[in-house]
Amino acid sequence: MAELRYNPLLDDYTMVSADRSKRPDMPKDFCPFCIGSGKVPDNYDVLKYNNDFPILSQDPPEPDKVGSEFYKTEKSYGKCEVILYSPDHHGKLYDQSEDHLVKLVNLWKERFLDLKKDQGIKYIFPFENKGKEVGTTMPHPHGQIYAYSKMPLRMKLELKNSKDFFEEKGKNIYDQIIEEERNFFERIIFENDSFIVLIPFFANYPFETYIIAKGDVASFEDFDEKITLDFARNLRDLSGAFDKVYEKAFPYMMGIYQVPVNTEKYKDSKTYYRFNVKFFPPLRGENSIKYNASSETAVWVHGNPRRVEETAMELRQAYEKFVGKSHE
Repeated sequence: MAELRYNPLLDDYTMVSADRSKRPDMPKDFCPFCIGSGKVPDNYDVLKYNNDFPILSQDPPEPDKVGSEFYKTEKSYGKCEVILYSPDHHGKLYDQSEDHLVKLVNLWKERFLDLKKDQGIKYIFPFENKGKEVGTTMPHPHGQIYAYSKMPLRMKLELKNSKDFFEEKGKNIYDQIIEEERNFFERIIFENDSFIVLIPFFANYPFETYIIAKGDVASFEDFDEKITLDFARNLRDLSGAFDKVYEKAFPYMMGIYQVPVNTEKYKDSKTYYRFNVKFFPPLRGENSIKYNASSETAVWVHGNPRRVEETAMELRQAYEKFVGKSHE
């Protein structure tokens, strides 16, 4: 059973799947993503792997007969893919060559363009869960892509507010964010020609970090060779900086945000939205987790337990430490 269940209080859908509870715990001495497992090719650099236990599929089953006119159910249409970053089970993004990271970025772009062809897909969301602190059970370096048939609630909010700001100010909201952060400068971690990396003024998590495209880049579709290389370098340097903060593997949840696809309502979203990446690391200290508790979960009101400018300074120092060492 897999289906989408409508929440009338939020005008949103929940993905429900009994099959995902049947996912096996992998033996400690076996990884399906490692060469020799029989699940992947004998040679690869980066790889698209169809999820073995997808919550969304392009041939979904009929929903269970548990709904009503009020409690609507719909087919769990979409696609779930795994993106393998490296054949090395213990590989780290910042240990990869620039050419390798460019291949990863190009694979994301390839998957975006391919998934976009399906008119039933409305939003394409690459993401990564890294570290046991965020519930990751598979340590092999990988991310995922969910291609949704319904617009995620957060994206509906971001797009509405971005459009409202553009109509009022005649300016992309991300250009305003960049301007504000440059004027204050203390929350900027680093930047290159195509992207700026910063902890935003309103960060919910102590080390919540954004990578924001500077130009008119709305999705991977807009990536040329220069933007691709700059983004690959961002991934290398930021992931390296994260691990330098506490000199240990730094957990995070990461999402890559782009404009919607195949949706008339958002056909002009390229004018007011911008490609960006958001990292949500749960650490508030070397051995302390910032948990989402009642306020965060029940009414979505977050409390950041650290001063944003303080953690930005710590991450910037970690970046300088990483770059200084890696460029020796």
